[in-house]
Amino acid sequence: MAISVVMPALEMAQETGKLISWLKQEGESVAKGEPLLEIETDKAVMEIESPGDGVLAGVKIEAGAEVPVGQTIAWIVRPGEAAPADEVAIESGRKTTAVPASSANQSASSAQSAAPAATQAVKISPKARRLASERGVNLAGVRGSGAGGEILASDILVAAESKTAPSPAVIDTGSPISRLMAERTTQSWTTVPHFFVVREVDAGALNEARQKLGSEIEKSRGLKLTHTDLLVALVARVLLKHPRVNASWTREGVRTNPEINIGIAMALEDGVVAPVIHHAANSTLGEIAVQRRDLTERARGGKLRPADIAGGTFTISNLGMFGVDAFTAIIIPPQAAILAVGRIADRMVPVGVGPEARPGVRPMMTLTLSSDHRVVDGVRAAEFLRDLVEAIASPRQWLS
Repeated sequence: MAISVVMPALEMAQETGKLISWLKQEGESVAKGEPLLEIETDKAVMEIESPGDGVLAGVKIEAGAEVPVGQTIAWIVRPGEAAPADEVAIESGRKTTAVPASSANQSASSAQSAAPAATQAVKISPKARRLASERGVNLAGVRGSGAGGEILASDILVAAESKTAPSPAVIDTGSPISRLMAERTTQSWTTVPHFFVVREVDAGALNEARQKLGSEIEKSRGLKLTHTDLLVALVARVLLKHPRVNASWTREGVRTNPEINIGIAMALEDGVVAPVIHHAANSTLGEIAVQRRDLTERARGGKLRPADIAGGTFTISNLGMFGVDAFTAIIIPPQAAILAVGRIADRMVPVGVGPEARPGVRPMMTLTLSSDHRVVDGVRAAEFLRDLVEAIASPRQWLS
């Protein structure tokens, strides 16, 4: 029995997929679970496996085509078996229904037979016809208000005025990834009870750690260490002490996550993605930097894999490189928290403790923790930030 190969839906709100390439040729044998083709969705290029054993036949779509979700694009048949007759896809929203080509042809014939009725002579008064000619009005776009739908002079004048009216505002519907981001952030903001805790931290030790550890990593790994790399490593190690901040909200309640996987918010041309550094608490600083570089390159090239964006338990959003002092970030469900990081800037602050404190200029950074109040209360959020501030003040101690 023939098995259809359809364009799959791999992401929420996905309507189409782009066929990048066939990994098997028509007539070639395939095994169930073997890579069959590559498709591109809103966020990544992914391999799709064969749904069964047999021979690839009846390939309907060539590489580069955009295909609605659910449409048959090929068949897997038994050796010697022919692919089923061609089908014509008829879309209805996101659901695609296949109908025999003969039925589609009958529908087309019916439409053709009805065409003459639509092109019959237009009812129009002589004065209206003259006005239409003078004003350059296309009668096909005018709806008559007279008896039996007759076009009157007043209809022509209205149509002529609409031609000179200002053009309507252009609406940018956005790319699929930007629309998906809009849906998810709206859902999070309206369903997750956010609250925010803010701390300022002296980033002097963080700058020193980046300079000293960065030279070692640049020699051994061939890449530059970033403040984000250091923050991922420190946040992951602090989360070991605060498993509730690394937990997730589910329908059943709070789920404790055994792994610490840190998402990094990255801005693309048409939206934001948050690829994930897995097992961050058990990774060295150099390993984190390599993962971050690789994820960044794949994100910018539109080559993120499903595993790259799955499994995040906590997210960091750093806008410091854009000169932002402080901001609040929206949680990515089912995660319970996200850390917003502002720029490091010199500020006048008290240096020292108690009566010995004196005004001084220090490199300061603002951290804002957004938390899901169903999972994290105010005290837990404050304690997490307290320990994170201590880690930033002595990063080499936490990373040794």
